[in-house]
Amino acid sequence: MAMITADPKDVPQVAAFAFTPESLAKARELMAQYPPGRQASAVIGVLDIAQRQQGWLPRVAINEVAKLLDMAPIRVYEIATFYTMFQLKPRGKYLLQVCTTTPCWLRGSEAVMKACQEAADGTVFSVQEVECLGACVNAPVVQINDDFYEDLDEASTRNVLQAFKRGETPKAGPQIARQTSAPAGGPTTLKGE
Repeated sequence: MAMITADPKDVPQVAAFAFTPESLAKARELMAQYPPGRQASAVIGVLDIAQRQQGWLPRVAINEVAKLLDMAPIRVYEIATFYTMFQLKPRGKYLLQVCTTTPCWLRGSEAVMKACQEAADGTVFSVQEVECLGACVNAPVVQINDDFYEDLDEASTRNVLQAFKRGETPKAGPQIARQTSAPAGGPTTLKGE
């Protein structure tokens, strides 16, 4: 299984990291939303900006975020290692975050995980088991980069992944004939006179 870990032996060393002018402008804009002296409140957003620039968060990027926010590096490491949204080693182009908590598990997340694990190669796809993604009514759910793919089974998961492999971007959301999170059979109330 290609799980993303923070084990130092699995993480390549990166010599340097510097924010691009565009990323630095975004970080400063985010920091300006907080009162003077409270710039550390922007840490999650600034880590996200650094990760989007690099593709993952090497230690040098975490150190740069700490420096920019005038925080102790350990405080930034604590946040980067706590949240599964931060990747501490390189990942594939598409990160498959598979929810395996109770609602998804009851609706077949094991088969969805199997399809994702079989596709994971570390270059195109990396897979990560995550806790609740908050789309329980549309379980099972996989977050692929920034989008949710819902109402999956093994076959529909394979179809979504094959589309990504072909360079297509499949429609996010329910993969069955469902309107957002309405009941699978369609609305059942307020239909009459």
